Amino acid sequence: MLQSHLTQRRMILDATVKATFKDASEKLTGYRKRDFMAKVTEDYFDGSARKAETVMGWNRQSVQLGLNERRTGLICVDNYQARGRHKSEQVVPNLEADIGSLVDTQAQADPKLQSTFLYARISARAVPEALVSKAGYRESELPSRQTTGEILNRLGYRLKKHKKRNP
Repeated sequence: MLQSHLTQRRMILDATVKATFKDASEKLTGYRKRDFMAKVTEDYFDGSARKAETVMGWNRQSVQLGLNERRTGLICVDNYQARGRHKSEQVVPNLEADIGSLVDTQAQADPKLQSTFLYARISARAVPEALVSKAGYRESELPSRQTTGEILNRLGYRLKKHKKRNP
C-alpha cells in the first residue's frame, strides 16, 4: 500500500508539473516564495526539504525556513537593504570631508561658466597618494582610483583631462 502511494506521487510529478512549480516559484519573492515551496514540499515530498532540493532544485535552507514559517506562523523579514557592499564614505567616515578639503585648494571654476561644477586640478590617481601623505590614511583603507573619481563627481568636482603641450 505504501509503495503504491509513493509510486502514485512520483507519477503525479512529471516534467510538466515540475516546470510549472519552478516557474511559479521564480515569479514569487521573499516569504511568499518560501511559503509556496514549503506547501509543495508538504504536499508532494512528505515535508522533506532535502527531497524538494533533489527533485526541484530549490535551496534546501529556503525550503526549511518556509516549513518553519508555516509551522510557527511567524514570517521572517528579509533585509535586502543590508546586503551588498557599502559606499567608501560609509566605511571610512571622514573620507568625504578629507577629500573635499584636499581638492578645494586645487579646484577652479569652469572658465566659460557653463556649468556649476568645479574642475579639480588634481587627478583621481593623486588624491589617495595625497591622503596618505597629508591626512595619515593607510593605502589599504582607501578606495580605488575609479571609486575616488566617483566620490569627486558626487562632491561636485569634474576631472579635466590634462592636455599635452604642443611645442
